[in-house]
Amino acid sequence: MFQARIVEYFLRFLAHIPLPVLHALGSFAGFLLDSFSSVHRRVAAINIALCFPHMSPGERRALVRTTLGETARTALEMGPLWFLPVERVERLIREVHGEEHVRAGLAAGKGLILAVPHLGSWEAVGLYVGKRYPMTSLYRPSRKPAMDYIARDGRQRSGATLVPTDASGVKKLYERLQTGGIIAILPDQDPRYGAGVFAPFFGIATKTMVLLPKMARRSGAPVVYAWARRLPRGAGFALHFSPAPADVAHSDLHIAATAMNAGVEDCVRRAPEQYQWSYKRFRSRPDGEPSLYRRRALSCDSRNEDTL
Repeated sequence: MFQARIVEYFLRFLAHIPLPVLHALGSFAGFLLDSFSSVHRRVAAINIALCFPHMSPGERRALVRTTLGETARTALEMGPLWFLPVERVERLIREVHGEEHVRAGLAAGKGLILAVPHLGSWEAVGLYVGKRYPMTSLYRPSRKPAMDYIARDGRQRSGATLVPTDASGVKKLYERLQTGGIIAILPDQDPRYGAGVFAPFFGIATKTMVLLPKMARRSGAPVVYAWARRLPRGAGFALHFSPAPADVAHSDLHIAATAMNAGVEDCVRRAPEQYQWSYKRFRSRPDGEPSLYRRRALSCDSRNEDTL
């Protein structure tokens, strides 16, 4: 509990720092991650090399540096996004594009599924949508229960309801759809211990969750992607909403997962530097395939750019 209090006080302290300063600190923290954190740098470099094979080594190296800064900004933003008054957080949303897709989807009366990839500030998406619409979000409880309340309270304070990634949580998601509300799911996590299929993501066979496609097919609810792009120099965020491919609700789960991944990929290509490339998205492999994150001939050390 003591550790949780320290984290909470630190985040409350960050909430008093202007966003431009936090984003500048994030750039510096990203420099440190790039210089000293071999794990974060190496995973990001492997993912970027796999997903952007046509980039030059220099371009990929620059993207690794930039994305580590964005990763640090994601962490530092939790202070203001979780602890500033909601009205002040709302003022950080400078632009909103495509919200008509949300309103049109809800008008059909079957609820709406919001697919929120790990791109930009997904915390800003949750606060904005939760303030305006009845929304239930699926989340993975912290491995440290004493710290769980920090994220839960921070994400629920604008009106959203969080439910855990278990049978009871899935039941509550269906209940929200049945009342015509919104549910939010992160579609780009590796379902290591849950149901999933291998579907292409940037051309790579990727273990992909099937909960979202199953819910879309069973409920008839439309699917809309949502992500928040960080604006330059800490100016705030631009929210983007876009409809999912029609096949995301296909009865063939491989086709549905392929469509869902294609939608995520389309979002990522619009701001690739703001995607969470330091996450081991390709950790699970089809039977017989070796790990993509072992040290191998494809070196991803920042000091050996010619091998990227």
